[in-house]
Amino acid sequence: MNHAPTNSPASSFHWDDPLRLDLQLTDDESTLSQATADFCLRELAPRVLEAFRHETTDPSLFRIFGAMGLLGSTLPSEYGGGGLNHVCYGLIAREVERVDSGYRSMLSVQSSLVMLPIYAFGTEAQRRHYLPRLASGDWIGCFGLTEPDHGSDPGGMRTRATGVPGGFKLHGSKTWISNAPIADVFVVWAKNDAGKIRGYILDKGMRGLSAPKIEGKVGLRTSITGEIVMNDVFVPADHELPHAEGLKAPFTCLNSARYGIAWGALGAAESCWHTARQYVLDRKQFGRPLAANQLVQKKLADMQTEIALGLQACLRLGRMKDEGVDAPEITSMLKRNACGKALDVARMARDMLGGNGISDTYGVIRHLVNLEVVNTYEGTHDIHALILGRAQTGIQAFTA
Repeated sequence: MNHAPTNSPASSFHWDDPLRLDLQLTDDESTLSQATADFCLRELAPRVLEAFRHETTDPSLFRIFGAMGLLGSTLPSEYGGGGLNHVCYGLIAREVERVDSGYRSMLSVQSSLVMLPIYAFGTEAQRRHYLPRLASGDWIGCFGLTEPDHGSDPGGMRTRATGVPGGFKLHGSKTWISNAPIADVFVVWAKNDAGKIRGYILDKGMRGLSAPKIEGKVGLRTSITGEIVMNDVFVPADHELPHAEGLKAPFTCLNSARYGIAWGALGAAESCWHTARQYVLDRKQFGRPLAANQLVQKKLADMQTEIALGLQACLRLGRMKDEGVDAPEITSMLKRNACGKALDVARMARDMLGGNGISDTYGVIRHLVNLEVVNTYEGTHDIHALILGRAQTGIQAFTA
């Protein structure tokens, strides 16, 4: 058996991509990834610091995302989507969140939680009416499932859709809803007269509908968050999603978003790792770089290992999704792992930067507080553990 020489280019070690993710992508995937990275450096990176400091969200970003083809990227082009595979969607999330988790949240809510349910569970008329405008970013959407008293237990929701002549009246409230205060389209989940969970499309300006902003967030400050308050909002019958019944429908959307979150969290982790690496090479104490210390190199090795392994898992899940052989539990595994490991990386990076680690100019502390949010939303770390536990034992441990 012939072996390549250990000093050949084929066997050289790439510290920033040790398992050569780049060689496992198709030409189209590589091109898309690089184009997205260039876009993020050009359009997102210059504005993120001031947006985070002042907790401001620029709605025009949705049109910028749309012009780049990043909204609804996996949906068919006939509805304005990009027709891309799931690996491409993950690569987009990775590059956007390398800049900021809030920007990736804006994108993934629009794509996975608003456009996907309309495409998967809506009528053809609903698809034609909403999807092209959402894909272009002319309209902004939000997804209303979480309630003040029902987060990890959405089946206990109190929002009701009461049947009335010509449609429904929706009454209730949702909270911690990304994009809500600036949304034109609201995909809301409520229980009907039969106690079944159904999906409804609400439009901005409907009487009785409001979306106040939630103030004072420490994390995810570039992405606006609010409530959805419905005071007997009349919703025409043709605004119900006819093919969505029960929690399976919203969970289908959440699993799509969680997949993107796994990729995105690792993008944020990569940003923290690269920042910390450069800092310890440049910073000198006791007459030598911080990088010369064993403990510092150990932290860099830990970061490198977890990120490289996490990206391989995300790529594999993307391929499985494209092949149609992915189980939702795999998404739970990777969302849980990627967010947890990314938080570990961000915390190590903040520590390695010393006092400078709490300065927002370095970006690490911003990623850290963002990842605290990302680790919680769309299924907490512990909830995903219970999903995996149920899959292994057959025993439901969510309730007593």
